[in-house]
Amino acid sequence: MNMKKPILVLDFDGVVHLYSSGWKGVTVIPDPPVDGLFEFLREAVKHFTVAIYSTRSSYPTGLEAMRQWLGRWSVDPVHGLPHDVDLSFLGEIEWPEAKPPALVTLDDRAITFTGDWPSMETLKSFKPWNTR
Repeated sequence: MNMKKPILVLDFDGVVHLYSSGWKGVTVIPDPPVDGLFEFLREAVKHFTVAIYSTRSSYPTGLEAMRQWLGRWSVDPVHGLPHDVDLSFLGEIEWPEAKPPALVTLDDRAITFTGDWPSMETLKSFKPWNTR
């Protein structure tokens, strides 16, 4: 019996990639990862099918840029994992071109809908975590 893991979608900019420089283009990803990313990913792939998705995902060059960015930072001595940690779990991460049906999504630019519609003022005053 093949038990599929539930899907966890991670938004790239502002969740995976710090995104402190803002949008610079589909293939320009200048900032480091959000602290704790690689430890989180290593644990998450044990429990979920992890899919990293972004506006960049609809562009083949964007998908490749995100993959290369993740690989480059995974071995960074400050932001990555120690050199003796097996990084094969990174190969389990999926890079869909369209947002998959997820059990849960981590996104820095979302409000959880609770059944009550938020006010326009709440929506207009929203700020992602890294700009508060």
